[in-house]
Amino acid sequence: MYWVTDIDITWESKNWKIGEIILEKSNMNIQFLHSILVAKDIMIPKTRVVIYDTICDRTSYLQERYKMMKEIEKDVIENIVAEENDDYSDDSLFNISSWGADLSFREIISMYEEDELLKPELQRKYVWDKVEASRFIESILMGLPVPSVFFAQSGSQKLIVDGYQRIMTVYDYVRGIFTTDNKIFRLSNSEKINERWRNKAFSELTTDEQRKIRSTTIHAIIFEQKKPENDDTSLYQIFERINTSGRTLTPQEIRNCVYQGTFNKMLFELNKNEHWRKLFGLATEDTRMRDIECILRFFVMKSDVVQKKSSGQISLKKVLNEYMGSYADSETKIIEKFSKDFVSTMKAIYDNIGINAFRNYSSEKFTKKFHPAIFDAVAVAVSETLDSGESLKKVSEKQHIALLQNAGFKEAVSMRTTNIDNIKKRIKLAHDFLIEGASNEA
Repeated sequence: MYWVTDIDITWESKNWKIGEIILEKSNMNIQFLHSILVAKDIMIPKTRVVIYDTICDRTSYLQERYKMMKEIEKDVIENIVAEENDDYSDDSLFNISSWGADLSFREIISMYEEDELLKPELQRKYVWDKVEASRFIESILMGLPVPSVFFAQSGSQKLIVDGYQRIMTVYDYVRGIFTTDNKIFRLSNSEKINERWRNKAFSELTTDEQRKIRSTTIHAIIFEQKKPENDDTSLYQIFERINTSGRTLTPQEIRNCVYQGTFNKMLFELNKNEHWRKLFGLATEDTRMRDIECILRFFVMKSDVVQKKSSGQISLKKVLNEYMGSYADSETKIIEKFSKDFVSTMKAIYDNIGINAFRNYSSEKFTKKFHPAIFDAVAVAVSETLDSGESLKKVSEKQHIALLQNAGFKEAVSMRTTNIDNIKKRIKLAHDFLIEGASNEA
């Protein structure tokens, strides 16, 4: 029997609560938790028990942690069925050569530190949790075979196509800091990890164990695109086809690895914009980069690539790839123009349409999820208005709802959303209802 030192309510609804009970471990050898004494007026049908080594004020920390977890995990983007399975192939254009090499983790860490393998800010984000990372380190210590990694040769550097999570896990463990939380990297204290290594940092391993991790070899397959020259068009499809990690890469995670340069860096900066984050509906950046893809989508839908195409269907995935590739290493002047366009558009929308600007309307209320097709229609219509020298006037909720309930608009944002006619149709309707409509009301 153990006394509760604190209870933190981490989630609450009308009918029930989830709490986290904090116990003092002190010098007790806790093997099983038989019962917990709590005040009789505290009713928590479901709870998570966390045992800490010492008593301290952890309530605010727990609240912040669960708030962050809840935001990260919730799905805030409306799925558009018409845009699923958007695949394409240009294999006939490519001439790719490849070769193999066995590299130790000692060599790979050295290559990473010396910029022969590209830095993480130019790579997709680290997504493994502590247990996943710990199990991989344990596999190495047990002498289990490590899956191959894929690199793309790019001049004197190599781009990590597949294997980033594995490489970063070993790199983090050897240096002692876990990328996700910037804390000491100790293997998980979970029963999933062998007891001899549980809760141990790299520095706490034996010398032989440390050597085993550093000297373990991993087979690297390195490929290089020969034709077309100075073009990375094959890399996207290679990323998409050979990725072997437990989590399938999103299209934007692949673009982030393939089309590195000033444009990619700009997308990351724009993704932090205050008005954009509020309109998107997620305070923290999406770990799978779906928010960044939406920003890219805005630039593409407004571009001549779409607007000057007379009719037909586009492969959105292909168009986004080609557009990002074409502006990958743009000069400062062009990047500043892109940035100014997006920032001013988001501010005008937030100030004059409001936080529900990119959400649908159903059952007499705005839905909770961000809608990509509504976003590109409204954002492009407002951006084009600002480009013409006009300002966006205050849009009434009545006008906003009228747009979302318009039969033509509903069709254009839900069916054949990558059809040129429907793209132009929804942008025009957004302009008619939100810009012309607002002017008429004024």
